[in-house]
Amino acid sequence: MIRNPRKSGRRSPLASASLLLVGLLATGGAYVAFTATTASANVDMSSPETIENGQKLFAANCATCHGQQAQGTDAGPSLIGVGAASVDFQVGSGRMPMQANSPQAPTKPVQFTEEQTAELAAYVASLAPGPAIPSESELVGGNVAEGGELFRINCAMCHNVAGAGGALTEGKYAPALTESSAKHIYEAMVTGPQNMPAFNDLNLTPEDKKNVIAYIQYHQETQSAGGLELGSLGPVSEGLFLWVFGLGGIVALTVWITAKSN
Repeated sequence: MIRNPRKSGRRSPLASASLLLVGLLATGGAYVAFTATTASANVDMSSPETIENGQKLFAANCATCHGQQAQGTDAGPSLIGVGAASVDFQVGSGRMPMQANSPQAPTKPVQFTEEQTAELAAYVASLAPGPAIPSESELVGGNVAEGGELFRINCAMCHNVAGAGGALTEGKYAPALTESSAKHIYEAMVTGPQNMPAFNDLNLTPEDKKNVIAYIQYHQETQSAGGLELGSLGPVSEGLFLWVFGLGGIVALTVWITAKSN
């Protein structure tokens, strides 16, 4: 009878090294995420140093189109008076800096850190009064039912009732809201980017804006009760689905029955 050799209980040196490497990577990643979030949260928008840093970033990355004093050029509009919210939305969503001239700026990977975005926003806000970046209290606590009614009245004709987006004229479009953050939704409402109208507090009160955000977030977090959504594009996609698969199935069944009878 052959006995199995007794295990010594020792771990391989490679196992220990691997565990150490995993621990270092996890700790480092957590530290970077924490420090980035903390740095962004602690940016003093009124600090002269923050504004100066934002001016340097603006001169290096934005002045070619918007002018050295943000006064605007033939390639880009004036940013005087657009406020910090507009900069935070455009830069924070990756729309700016724009990669190429097109009917409107599409989203893309964000080019700046949160701290740099805040510095750019602080600089533009220092040029003239404008909408500010919303606080956390302005984004939470909305009523989904009331927000749905407001959204259908004011937004659904472009963004679709489910926020799936839609086509506009001349190659423009209303973007999908399926991944938009609450902050960017609020900033879009108060600044009116691209072809969107601006909704000031007389059009939609701060409470109304919270309700709209709550409705959009509800759609983002809730799966469709009706099953396959087909892009949430409404009767066009649903009719096309029925025409292709429904009518196609009937034709295939008819051919099969005819072939059997023959």
